[in-house]
Amino acid sequence: MEANAGLIAGSHQMNQLVVIPGDGVKPLNSVNSEMCQICGDEVGVSENGDLFVACNECGFPVCRPCYEYERKDGNQSCPQCKSRYKRQKGSPRVEGDEEEDDVDDLDNEFKALPQQQTTEEMLQGHMSYGRGDEENVHVVTPGLPLLTNGQEGVDPNEIPPEHHALVIPSHKRVHPMSDDFSVRSMDPTKDPSAYGYGSVAWKERLESWRHKQEKMSIMMTEGAQHFSDGKGGGDYGADGPDAPLTDESRQPLSRKIPIASSKINPYRMIIIIRLAVLGIFLRYRILNPVKNAYGLWLTSVICEIWFAFSWILDQFPKWFPINRETYLDRLSLRYERDGESQLSSVDIYVSTVDPLKEPPLVTANTVLSILAVDYPVDKVSCYVSDDGAAMLTFEALAETSEFARKWVPFCKKFSIEPRAPEMYFAQKIDYLKDKVQPTFVKDRRAMKREYEEFKVRINALVAKAHKMPEEGWTMQDGTPWPGNNTRDHPGMIQVFLGHSGGHDTDGNELPRLVYVSREKRPGFNHHKKAGAMNSLVRVSAVLTNAPFLLNLDCDHYINNSKALREAMCFMMDPLVGKRVCYVQFPQRFDGIDIHDRYANRNTVFFDINLRGLDGVQGPVYVGTGCVFRRQALYGYDPPMKNNSSKKSSCCCGPRKKSKASKTKRMDSDKKKLNRTESNVSAFSLEGIEEGLEGNNGCRKHSTYLPSSYAGYENEKSAIMSQKSFEKRFGQSSVFIASTLAENGGVPEAASPAALLKEAIHVISCGYEDKTDWGKEIGWIYGSVTEDILTGFKMHARGWRSIYCMPPRAAFKGSAPINLSDRLNQVLRWALGSVEIMLSRHCPIWYGYGGGLKFLERVAYINTIVYPLTSIPLLAYCTLPAVCLLTNKFIIPEISNFASLFFISLFISIFATGILEMRWSGVGIDEWWRNEQFWVIGGVSAHLFAVFQGLLKVLAGIDTNFTVTSKTSDDEEFGELYAFKWTTLLIPPTTLLVINMIGVVAGISDAINNGYQSWGPLFGKIFFAFWVIVHLYPFLKGLMGRQNRTPTIVVVWSVLLASIFSLLWVRIDPFLPKTKGPNLQQCGINC
Repeated sequence: MEANAGLIAGSHQMNQLVVIPGDGVKPLNSVNSEMCQICGDEVGVSENGDLFVACNECGFPVCRPCYEYERKDGNQSCPQCKSRYKRQKGSPRVEGDEEEDDVDDLDNEFKALPQQQTTEEMLQGHMSYGRGDEENVHVVTPGLPLLTNGQEGVDPNEIPPEHHALVIPSHKRVHPMSDDFSVRSMDPTKDPSAYGYGSVAWKERLESWRHKQEKMSIMMTEGAQHFSDGKGGGDYGADGPDAPLTDESRQPLSRKIPIASSKINPYRMIIIIRLAVLGIFLRYRILNPVKNAYGLWLTSVICEIWFAFSWILDQFPKWFPINRETYLDRLSLRYERDGESQLSSVDIYVSTVDPLKEPPLVTANTVLSILAVDYPVDKVSCYVSDDGAAMLTFEALAETSEFARKWVPFCKKFSIEPRAPEMYFAQKIDYLKDKVQPTFVKDRRAMKREYEEFKVRINALVAKAHKMPEEGWTMQDGTPWPGNNTRDHPGMIQVFLGHSGGHDTDGNELPRLVYVSREKRPGFNHHKKAGAMNSLVRVSAVLTNAPFLLNLDCDHYINNSKALREAMCFMMDPLVGKRVCYVQFPQRFDGIDIHDRYANRNTVFFDINLRGLDGVQGPVYVGTGCVFRRQALYGYDPPMKNNSSKKSSCCCGPRKKSKASKTKRMDSDKKKLNRTESNVSAFSLEGIEEGLEGNNGCRKHSTYLPSSYAGYENEKSAIMSQKSFEKRFGQSSVFIASTLAENGGVPEAASPAALLKEAIHVISCGYEDKTDWGKEIGWIYGSVTEDILTGFKMHARGWRSIYCMPPRAAFKGSAPINLSDRLNQVLRWALGSVEIMLSRHCPIWYGYGGGLKFLERVAYINTIVYPLTSIPLLAYCTLPAVCLLTNKFIIPEISNFASLFFISLFISIFATGILEMRWSGVGIDEWWRNEQFWVIGGVSAHLFAVFQGLLKVLAGIDTNFTVTSKTSDDEEFGELYAFKWTTLLIPPTTLLVINMIGVVAGISDAINNGYQSWGPLFGKIFFAFWVIVHLYPFLKGLMGRQNRTPTIVVVWSVLLASIFSLLWVRIDPFLPKTKGPNLQQCGINC
């Protein structure tokens, strides 16, 4: 891709493409098929003088050094046909050679290669495989109508190369060895420098490599001699104290750290005790009704049974909590050698909709933190989705790309954290700590001045965008902005930074930065955020196709520059990485008041619940701060577990499996394949590509299929034809080819013009019609909380997820600290859960027979049924006022023995909370705030979500999606005290009023009726105070800073409380109750 090549806007259905001119590109030289297709050197000859052939299956041209490197440190297979390299004469043995039937070559087993077979070209070629040189780029004339500056009819051949908008790094095509391959042998009489050998750098690397080979040979020889003397392996061999540094890189990249048994075992014991006490308590409550208040008693018992059920759903998924630790040094040793990086590429998505609610400066800080991340720049691509097609976002991103040229080198030079400038300069810490560079203070002051000027430019753009001109927005060159109509506009793509044009002030490359706004037309369902994310998946697959994806909200910046490396410690781990669908990071927030009045940090959920799920099958997806495996998003199943190990004997050889066991495994694999419509396995990329090109068949066995499917592979490959792929992924051949590349990478033969056309095509509004997008592929549609649904579908296929909690928070964002905004946010989450509960994807009945574990299913059931708790919770919070106003109670008079049930229950509840805080490290203040907001949200937002969800599903009445505002008040925590009217405030306020009235009525009644009435009153008042104390943060939010409740809230609450009270209270509740004499006892003369 070419940076600053211009905005591309177009509609696939209308066959239009607008290209605003930009920079040019460089030509591409053709590939010489007579050279090594990895390093570009001559193939050379073998020891007997014949042409060296590395692969006997397809004859793919590879030189001897590249062949040796692939066998020793690579994947040991041919790059073209993927068949395993066989050991050639004179080659050292590697793992797996013992299975070959060739004659051993003991004379040459441990000899280093001759000097002319050096690794200099081998290393360089291996690292550049699949990439073109910067000077080897050619201009491909677009094969589609282009419009320049809004004018049609421009001849594509007349457009200069610098006006093409999309350019990607070219790739060397892989060709089979031709029959007329000429042999060019090396003359030993000539100077080696004539063939490219003999440079100083080459000699140093060669000596280092030969020294390592000799050291390994000596160590293995001594180890074998030591073992033959009957002394055992000892510390010799590959595990000895003098083993090369690469042994450290072979160690696991992460490990589980179980919770200490002294903390977790008492916690589990108290859970079992609480469960038993709860059963005894409920049995007593059911068998002892209150006869004079049967309705109140029955209501309370039903509520208590539901609370017990809800507690079980929430508690038992936390049975196996774990911690994890990553080893970033091992990751570097394994994948970053000799200055070259083998780390996988990552595409990062940032989504935004309304720049007035999501300020461009907030989005800019997120983008700047991404561009400055500690990761190879050629492996990072940032895609910003503007679903509102706002020119303000576009212009702000242009300013951000220019400021990034100065900000990124400053961050990397001085290793600052965090790398979002607003948060970095706002830190109230000693910024000179650990800084030793003498120019740091001067550079920091200059950078702060640059950032303040950048903020002024962004603020000027925001001020200009408040009033749209009548003729619509116009770009700087006079072209009308294509997104003037936000509901009817073409798709737009702009590459702001790219590898061929994006350089910082020091001349270093910057990561890619791409602006994307998908096409929108009337009459189409665009599926809100989930649809925008799926558009980003397709665009990134066409342009970069990284195997891993990271999605962030526009207000969540990268707080830890090594966050991507933390995720790669799990994703790229050869032991566990293949079955990991995503790595979820906890959400951390800035700008929250010190007391966290409305539990915005949600610490109990992130530090307790998700850590518990990590010990089962992994955490749920929470919508942001998550690194995905692209193949998992495409609906593929995880690789099958290889539980069977080969057992061999020196006398009898490998043990054969019985026929019955083979038949049993075949039946099991068939069931696994035909499980659900969502379980479509991935196939061999090479074979399917051949099938799509008309070559029929699939040659190699896929890593996603169990070994028993080898007999069915031709049949399955025939079924998965091009038409079936188009029905599943959409009608884009380039995108379909990208889905088959497990390790990512863009199509090698695609021209920039073809990629440009496909990028516009895959974001067209009708692309997803009659496909599996949103059903089985990508972000799943059907709920406003698409995150929960998407993660659930992956877990149901058998994938597992990982919860990563690095010491320094990976990402930080903003949270709504205003009461009304917070309740609206909780309402949206609860509404999404209700939608899932009423859909076919409900965890109660969906996904059986798959890979979803029982406790993981329990956790998902709890995630979607928790809004229903609002109904019994509202009734239970009303009961204290009813009891006080009617002089009745939900519990009969209890004996001393029965009181033990109540005391035991309260003790077990407190003990569970204390032990949970002990192993998790959550503070008691955070735990208590979570309990308070559980009641506040339950009687307001959750209650509204239940009724809105029922109306939406049953009656088709939809509710509008409200974007949570990310704007902040100029005054610190000013939003905390601001009042915003919403109907969600009425139910909690009403509960407060009637419970306060009940307390006053109960005390007045006790005063009028004497001493004997105070005993029963204490239980009722305690019950009422329990409600009031839980609603206390809500009461403070109503009062605001001026301790004044808005009139509208008071009017509605008093009105509802009065109506409710009149239904239950007699007209004379406070008068003394006098009764006449009992004639039956005293007689007529009493």
